Amino acid sequence: MTISVGFLGAGNIATYHSKSLRASGADASWVAVHDPDGERAAHFGAATHATVFETPEEVVDRSEAVYVCTWTSEHEHLVTLAAEAGKAVFCEKPLGIDLAQAQRIVDTVERAGVVNQVGLVLRRAPIFHLLRDITLRPESGELLSFTFRDDQFLPVQGRYASTWRADVDKAGAGVLIEHSIHDIDLLEWMFGPIRAVSATARYVHRIEGIEDSIAVHLSFESGLHGVMLSVWHDLLDRISNRDVEVFGTTLWARLHGEWFGDLSWNHGDESHHLEGQALVTEAARVSPRAGENPDGAFVGAVASGRPAYPELRVALRAHEIVDACYRSVASGGAMVEI
Repeated sequence: MTISVGFLGAGNIATYHSKSLRASGADASWVAVHDPDGERAAHFGAATHATVFETPEEVVDRSEAVYVCTWTSEHEHLVTLAAEAGKAVFCEKPLGIDLAQAQRIVDTVERAGVVNQVGLVLRRAPIFHLLRDITLRPESGELLSFTFRDDQFLPVQGRYASTWRADVDKAGAGVLIEHSIHDIDLLEWMFGPIRAVSATARYVHRIEGIEDSIAVHLSFESGLHGVMLSVWHDLLDRISNRDVEVFGTTLWARLHGEWFGDLSWNHGDESHHLEGQALVTEAARVSPRAGENPDGAFVGAVASGRPAYPELRVALRAHEIVDACYRSVASGGAMVEI
């Protein structure tokens, strides 16, 4: 069954999902695209053979599944447009510019009963599936603490050139909500419920409302605690990088990467190191979702009529934690319970 797919937005992230979908081998047909930038829409249409339309309504009308890949403040309007027309929706993260908007978007898709998926793609990253499995092994003991660093160049420049990310009305805020919402989601997925956060932020690039560095202390219900540092800098050769270190009573583990990469760990005198295909193979052994193509999975869910993963509601929890972080920043770094 061939699923007709339309794209609202034709920029960098839409191109990423289009290429990922093609690589998945899913039975899909690119039928429609709309972007306020006509030149960008034409380029996307030429590359995918999708017809360029003047309005989002025309894209929704011609598609069975709709990708929403616009600036964040437009997500609510476009998800609502697709969902109320009964169309499946893939919405990029973050869902909205704030928690209230994210909640409304989730309510909309659930009320409509449509297949929906959010772009928290790192939930399928082989390297994080393997790290999660290692931390859950009995030989790791009780988890004590972690550090998680995420860095990327400020995406208003370079290959991203997303000028809207410097507009607080379109983006909501900066590096935390726009980039490290991935990391907040990963941390709770790996380590369990987060109980409280304390955060401080910096605005070195002096873009109003757009933080370029944030440090978050996270406390978990299990007693685990750790620090997440997220940075937007101007080193254009550093596109996106994640470094994680975890200690348990009988575990040390270090990860570098975000989909692939390398992972080292030891339990006492027993040391391990995996990278490349060996890491991918081991991750697939411990988790059936490790390495799964998120776009192929979405179209497969649409074709079969089953729920997609992760659904938009999953991202709502990450928005709740992000909101608590920003409330902590506003209070000067006070601990905020979730």
